[in-house]
Amino acid sequence: MLFSEDRFVGRDTPYGSIEVICGSMFSGKTEELIRRMRRAQLARLTVEIFKPAMDTRYHHTNITSHDSNSISSTPVDHSSTILQLGSAANVVGIDEAQFFDNELPNVCNRLANGGIRVIVAGLDMDFMGLPFGPVPALMSIAEHVTKMHAVCIRCGAPANYSYRVAKGEQKLLLGEKDHYEPRCRACFYRTGE
Repeated sequence: MLFSEDRFVGRDTPYGSIEVICGSMFSGKTEELIRRMRRAQLARLTVEIFKPAMDTRYHHTNITSHDSNSISSTPVDHSSTILQLGSAANVVGIDEAQFFDNELPNVCNRLANGGIRVIVAGLDMDFMGLPFGPVPALMSIAEHVTKMHAVCIRCGAPANYSYRVAKGEQKLLLGEKDHYEPRCRACFYRTGE
């Protein structure tokens, strides 16, 4: 059994929370997730950190920011695994949430209802500027949402779009600066420049 039933009853039941860190590529989402998880570790809380198994850009197990900061994590294929492996933690961190299945919001709700602080980082929009994966649903159920902004590579304004410079129409294309660049609204819709 993942949670004892007594954790869900009574006014004194400790409830957790859901925090979402979202924004475009290169906006510092993973950096902020690592910062919050390290603070939880300093507070001597039990933490578990997860990432999608498909994301091996920097490391097979660690989550790593573009600034090369990293923290140990567990790669998983399905969000249900997070529920199984994270149910004993005080704080659960999840990176690259957009690559998880649509059950992730339910998993996060169950963890939070069991008294766990859940911190999720991910892209809120895909390369076409459309809502991406389970992140918009997570934003709607979260107690706290932090929208991060990058710097537009074209004009220097705050950027919240991930413009794909690589060719191809597939929705999932793992990449870095060779595939994507951050752009503001004006530069994102001014394509071809």
